[in-house]
Amino acid sequence: MSSAGTPSSESPPPTLAEAASTEETITTTTSEPTPAGPRLTPAEVVASRKKKDVSKVVVFFQAIGNAPILKQKHFKITASHKFMVVIQFLRRELGYQPSDPLFLYVNSAFSPAPDEIVSNLFKCCNTKGQLVVNYCTSPAWG
Repeated sequence: MSSAGTPSSESPPPTLAEAASTEETITTTTSEPTPAGPRLTPAEVVASRKKKDVSKVVVFFQAIGNAPILKQKHFKITASHKFMVVIQFLRRELGYQPSDPLFLYVNSAFSPAPDEIVSNLFKCCNTKGQLVVNYCTSPAWG
C-alpha cells in the first residue's frame, strides 16, 4: 500500500529464502598453492613447538648509584627465558642473597615484570643491538 492508503503496483520485498535462491554462489580461491610438503602428525607439531628457542640476546648491565660494578658487563642470555632468569643471573654474579635489595630497570625507564620474556623486551627496547639493564640497590626510577 502506498502512503495514501491505495494499493501500490510494487511487488513485496522477497523473503529470505527467495533472496538466497536468486543470489549467485560466491566462491573464494587463494592464489597461494597448498603446501606440497609432508603433513605433520599432531605429535610432531607438539614436539616442534616444545623446542627451545636457542637465539641469544646481548644484555648490557650498567650499575647505578652505589651498586657494585661488574668486571664483565656484556652477557648473552637465551631469548626465550623470562626476565626472572636475568634477575637471578645478576644476583649470582654480584653474590647477592635473595634478601638483599636489587632493583633492575630497562633503558633507565621501567622495571619489567619477572614473567616478561627477554625476547619481547629486546624487540621493544633494544639499543644498538643490546638490551640495557640498569641495576641498583635502592629504587631509582618509577
